[in-house]
Amino acid sequence: MKISTLIALTGLATTGAVQAQSSVTLYGMVDAGVEYVTHVAPAGGSLTRMPSNTGILPSRFGLRGKEDLGGGLSAVYTLEMGFAPDTGASGQGGRLFGRQSTVGLSGDWGAVTLGRQWTMLFWSLLDSDLVGPSIYGLGSLDSYIPNSRIDNSIAYKGKFSDFTVGATYSAGRDTVNAGPSPAGTNCPGENGADSKACREWSALVKYDTKTWGAALAYDEMNGRTPASATDVVLPAGLTSSSKSDSRLMVNGYVNLAALKIGGGLIRRKNEGSVTRPKSDLWYIGAAYPLTSAWTIDGTVAKLSYKNFDNADSTLLAVRSLYKLSKRTTLYAQIGTIRNDSLVNVSVSGGAPGSNPALGGSQTGTMVGINHTF
Repeated sequence: MKISTLIALTGLATTGAVQAQSSVTLYGMVDAGVEYVTHVAPAGGSLTRMPSNTGILPSRFGLRGKEDLGGGLSAVYTLEMGFAPDTGASGQGGRLFGRQSTVGLSGDWGAVTLGRQWTMLFWSLLDSDLVGPSIYGLGSLDSYIPNSRIDNSIAYKGKFSDFTVGATYSAGRDTVNAGPSPAGTNCPGENGADSKACREWSALVKYDTKTWGAALAYDEMNGRTPASATDVVLPAGLTSSSKSDSRLMVNGYVNLAALKIGGGLIRRKNEGSVTRPKSDLWYIGAAYPLTSAWTIDGTVAKLSYKNFDNADSTLLAVRSLYKLSKRTTLYAQIGTIRNDSLVNVSVSGGAPGSNPALGGSQTGTMVGINHTF
């Protein structure tokens, strides 16, 4: 046998052995539709558009892999990019893999991953926030909620019977500014001169059964000192690493036959805000399948500030979801928001540029299609 042939056969055998112990999954979602929003400032007219950020779920494409290392240990990774279906542009501030970019080890004890990934605030919301990162949802009242990802981080998450526990720590939570990213904060950290700059940490305890569940989570972000007078640090006012922006989440859900009800409270303390440092965001929602293919769900949420009057916003959203198949869903949704006189929060998280005038109420409607693969 020629040496070249032997090498070729050895390579094939080695490749086959690796493939037998490894798995790679390509997956994705495209969600697009048309939205109509009323009372858009400054003229107060209506706006018709195809949103960039979301419909019922944000569009994405990803790769997920796992290699069996033996002894119950596996190597795992995820590379996931977000994109705008209306233009095809990359999301999350133009990052290539802006939704997730992680590698780590997993076993019966849980998983440890490194890279850009979700904080525990995200994982705490999965079962209680029934409309999720929809265009009319909690993200309209707090843009960090559907964008609670961190750069330069290490995370642990494990599930033991009905309990889930987890934590994250980031040495530099966000390298993109608010120009290309709706929740960007231009806080890269990893600074030898200030070890606390741009740090983030979060923790989670969650309990789930078939009939009910509850979660408790905490998320805290440090600021940084601007490099110059024109250097912007967002959220506005986090101009020192000694200042932080924190959120405490308590939520739960219950399944009553086919009806599911979920709700929760997010208590925020933002030391970067002089006038509105403390706020509560509460929500309650319900979902009910009318048939095996048709589901109705919705939520009501209110953002209110402590010791600051006339700055509350109340949002109501209702959706109709109809599955044409396991992978394709048609939907129609409507949202409305009522703002107090000192705020102008938009009902829509679909794209910038849809805020009403101060104190203005607003309604948004959207019809679209979601396909997963």
